[in-house]
Amino acid sequence: MKSEPHRLDRYDRRILEILQEDASLSNQALADRVGLSPSPCLRRVRALEQAGVLLSRVALLDRRSLGLELTALIHIGMDRHTPERFAHFEETVASYAEVQHCYLITGQSADYMLQVVVPDMDAYQEFLLRRITRLEGVDSVHSSFVLRRVVDRTALPLDYTPT
Repeated sequence: MKSEPHRLDRYDRRILEILQEDASLSNQALADRVGLSPSPCLRRVRALEQAGVLLSRVALLDRRSLGLELTALIHIGMDRHTPERFAHFEETVASYAEVQHCYLITGQSADYMLQVVVPDMDAYQEFLLRRITRLEGVDSVHSSFVLRRVVDRTALPLDYTPT
């Protein structure tokens, strides 16, 4: 069952837009930029958190400055499509720090797509051979490597209207 989206007014949207750009702002600085006094601004932020709209505030790190030069996209096919097999796979890959995203997908010859970051090809080979291919149920693995990030954003569109 699909849940209804949380209704956002112009202040909520502005708060979320600003926090997506810079989540480190103090409540006072956020309130100033939104055009509210600090107390109502803080109440709105807390309401957005309680409603599950604002999940967390994080720092975005530069991969390259940390020596993580290689981003791989891995398509993984499973041998059996059972809830237990999928749950085990998902729980295991969620524990791997190299895995940035894991998607259960359709429309491909794969069941999952992972985005993985590692220092280099040697580290990728180690990750692939010692972890991914040893997972129970993994039947096929196809890797692609990111040459250049064309669009790499974390901000979500807040005023989406289909064209």
